[in-house]
Amino acid sequence: MSELNLPKTSTIAFPNGKDELMNFEVTLQPDEGYYLGGSFVFTFQVPPIYPHEAPKVKCKTKVYHPNIDLEGNVCLNILREDWKPVLNINTIVYGLNLLFTQPNDEDPLNQDAAAVLRDNPKLFETNVRRAMAGGYVGQFFFPRCMVGSK
Repeated sequence: MSELNLPKTSTIAFPNGKDELMNFEVTLQPDEGYYLGGSFVFTFQVPPIYPHEAPKVKCKTKVYHPNIDLEGNVCLNILREDWKPVLNINTIVYGLNLLFTQPNDEDPLNQDAAAVLRDNPKLFETNVRRAMAGGYVGQFFFPRCMVGSK
């Protein structure tokens, strides 16, 4: 963990204490873009053969996002085919940050969100705000994930 130099928009926690340093959570709070004001928790499970295998990363926060499905699976190329042993936890956190500042409609896990982002960015922004405030987007309910008292 000495490699960590996380962006200011993220924090790390070890819910199972110092006995389980290979399982931790990273919370992202984007400071720009569609997801400004939101707080998103990701779980990391680092395999015994790390860095030769990428950590398993899931989003615990239900989020309306083209690259994160409703089960929390994350579409980030460096977690799959582009993983290399020279990459590290920092790289992943910066990649996750980028997903929130620049969501990608070309490699989606949530096809509906990607289509709205591509075809109607204003509606996408409305949907993101509604989801983060705690509400329905289509038939899916999203629990509130806004930071602060709005």
